[in-house]
Amino acid sequence: MIKFAGMVFGGFLLLFSLVVCEAGELPDLPELWTARNSVEFSLANSPDSRVALQRMEMARAAVDQARVGYYPHVDISAQYGQTNNPMYSFGNILNQGVFSPAIDFNDPGRSDDLNLRAGVEYRFYNGGRDQAAIEAAEAGLAGSHTDLAAVHSRLAFEVLRSFQSIVRAEEMLEARKTSLTAIGASLAVAKARYDAGDLLKTDLLNLEVQQSRASENLILAEHGLELSRKIFLNLLGLKDGAVQIDPETGENQTVPDEKTYTARAELQSLLHAEEAAEARLRAARGGNLPTIDGFASYQYDEGYVMDGSGDSWMAGVKVNYRLFEGYKTSADVAKSMAVLANIRAQRQKTELGMDLEVKQADLNYRQSVLRLQVTEKMVEQAKESARLSRTRFQEGVILSSDLIDVETRLTDALLRQSVAKANIRVARADLRRAMGLPQFD
Repeated sequence: MIKFAGMVFGGFLLLFSLVVCEAGELPDLPELWTARNSVEFSLANSPDSRVALQRMEMARAAVDQARVGYYPHVDISAQYGQTNNPMYSFGNILNQGVFSPAIDFNDPGRSDDLNLRAGVEYRFYNGGRDQAAIEAAEAGLAGSHTDLAAVHSRLAFEVLRSFQSIVRAEEMLEARKTSLTAIGASLAVAKARYDAGDLLKTDLLNLEVQQSRASENLILAEHGLELSRKIFLNLLGLKDGAVQIDPETGENQTVPDEKTYTARAELQSLLHAEEAAEARLRAARGGNLPTIDGFASYQYDEGYVMDGSGDSWMAGVKVNYRLFEGYKTSADVAKSMAVLANIRAQRQKTELGMDLEVKQADLNYRQSVLRLQVTEKMVEQAKESARLSRTRFQEGVILSSDLIDVETRLTDALLRQSVAKANIRVARADLRRAMGLPQFD
């Protein structure tokens, strides 16, 4: 059921991308970016999607080219000429029906001819090469669809990872602001105590240094957030713009119980490539078989010098079998077999890699769940410790160095919690990508 829903949603996104990209229109920019609408927008607007769509168009054209062999070739021609060449002139006389016994065969004289001709040719059989070419082209078209799905899968994951990096950067910025505010409050207490003669100059300087460090960390956090937003816009196919995100709305990413890679688009692409290689092998082997062609033509001749006219037709069947062509067919067969063997070996290698990817992604996801539980408890403890230490510092019970250590541990715990929250979402998205599922149910 999950796979079916994923296929339906993936098909919807593919159709949405096709419509938007073929129309050449930019999708409407949302006022607030969510995880879901970020993915949908990127699939419709990313240059990677447009490149994959053009490859699909090329594959469609290749299918049309392969089908040419099933249609007849029809030719129409017209020509006019004059000659005194005995052979051609005598032929014109015969075609125009003006022959008489008095004509000198060696010198029939000058003649002209207006020739109108229509002909048709059709290949009835060529060793199955036409059908094999069509099957190879259709497999290539199916492969281009799965290639587009693979591009979408990778792009959706990268967008989600970039989205979560913004969430993490914003939370880190808030943690740095909170740390700077707490240090500022403690510094105000320290100055009051110093003015009252209740605090050493060293302790005051320690807090001022810590405030400077907190300010520097805040600047770095602001820079990290801005860089994350630029990367996010780049993945969406946008050069610039405001990035306002909602980290919670639009998420519906479940983790299926069955962990398998069989739905991966990359694997389906290799299977289609294998089908195409098998078809090309059949086409190469068709070179050992004869070809059978049918042909028919009608022509009309009219002359003005001898004032004659006539028409004629011809029809027949031609069988051709090439006895020797320098081992070209055997070389083509050997090459096609090697290509097919290579694709099969590559598929086996890819399946092993995908199986490892799924297992690694599953382990990372389970690890991230556990880490989040630990960091939540860590933040709880660090907040309570910081609250007590600030009170004790205000009362003059502990030194500034002790308070700085406590504040540093709180900031570190908040940052770890932020990283853990982002990691669990990225790990979940990576697991769905490794399993070949769309990012949202």
